[in-house]
Amino acid sequence: MREDQDGYTPALGFAWLNSLYDPVVRMTTREATFKAELLAQAGIETNHRVLDLGCGTGTLSIAVKQKHPHAEVYGLDADRDILNRAEYKAARKKVAISFDCGRSTALPYPDKSFDRVLTSLFFHHLTGDDKRRTFAEVRRVLKPNGELHIADWGRAQNILMRGAFLSVQLLDGFATTADSVAGRLAKMLEETGFDAVEETTRYATPLGTMALYRAKKSA
Repeated sequence: MREDQDGYTPALGFAWLNSLYDPVVRMTTREATFKAELLAQAGIETNHRVLDLGCGTGTLSIAVKQKHPHAEVYGLDADRDILNRAEYKAARKKVAISFDCGRSTALPYPDKSFDRVLTSLFFHHLTGDDKRRTFAEVRRVLKPNGELHIADWGRAQNILMRGAFLSVQLLDGFATTADSVAGRLAKMLEETGFDAVEETTRYATPLGTMALYRAKKSA
């Protein structure tokens, strides 16, 4: 996993590629399909507080706010440049979203702050240890009966999807993507204390298998 001088790896590996992030994701991941499904399964209600973790350019945050205008929506990412892009997009769409710069392993929010945490194409950037730290932090900031909803690369459905995913591994690193290939996210969520963990669906994409997960913090 390549890191910049601050120890942070931009979404496409290098900060100078940030301007390409939206079109690349749109063309290679069936973004509209899986994000619509993720948003539907989250079951967001009026006045819920929602965190988009690893929000990137804010596409999912904006979709949440547009569909649920009375929800209080936050987006968090460690990349200040990409957050600037998210803020610009939200302003153009005329939606009010609070974008914060911070790390998933030390979330800058109090305990029991959110009803829902959503995240897409984020966890495959983290080492195994940082995945577990992040899951623990998410559980901390969720309210009782709050839910985590994840869309990320999962275990390949077939040999074609496994071969396609090699391009992602070459870009993002074999060490950080190994948990995705092995389908370990659900087990790691259970080990961190989440309940009702399930993989809800899978999609074949040009870059591999996209999987959606749901997990709950019991009361």
